Amino acid sequence: MTETSLYLVPTPIGNLEDITLRALKVLQEVDIILAEDTRTSGKLLSHFDITTPKQSYHIFNEHKKLASLVDRMKGGEHMALITDAGTPGISDPGFLLVRECLKEGLGVECLPGATAFVPALVKSGFASDRFVFEGFLPHKKGRQTRLKELAEEIRTIVLYESPHRLVKTLGQLREFFGDREASVSRELTKIHEETRNGLLSELEAHYRETGVKGEIVLIIDGKK
Repeated sequence: MTETSLYLVPTPIGNLEDITLRALKVLQEVDIILAEDTRTSGKLLSHFDITTPKQSYHIFNEHKKLASLVDRMKGGEHMALITDAGTPGISDPGFLLVRECLKEGLGVECLPGATAFVPALVKSGFASDRFVFEGFLPHKKGRQTRLKELAEEIRTIVLYESPHRLVKTLGQLREFFGDREASVSRELTKIHEETRNGLLSELEAHYRETGVKGEIVLIIDGKK
């Protein structure tokens, strides 16, 4: 291995063929793989015959494990961080560990690879030269404040949303933004991948009637 102590390794968001050869090599060669959910990641690693030891590292234990993981890397161990899907640190654990490694002078490397919002943004047809990525909106506290702020945003807006909250979110966006053009992408890279464009009211009505499955990337046109 190189002097890098921590590798951030993107994993497929659906289609297993989207993992890179370099990602597979790193996952095979590190001393340990830190996984958001070892059961979910276990299926991916098994598919590619990777037997590197795994350890859970997720939003509920990252503060508790931070110091011990950094100490082990300072002792010479090389680690890879993966999440259930996509690039670590993008609406997933990773930020705290990266910051602490850099603070301690440990080498950090992020491999390029899968992340859901890029294909959703590019195929939406909205301007992608300037955009703002907001991840998940706050569920309760601060939600209305964030919506009021984003209503004035002139750049294309990118959000993540869960299927059971999509209809409610589309309605709230229409309330705060007006009936703007938007795009909903779901099940990206999977068999039932779908991208649907339309006014917020049209998308709200459609998904209220049909129901929603799969993780969502929501793109909204900026304020004119």
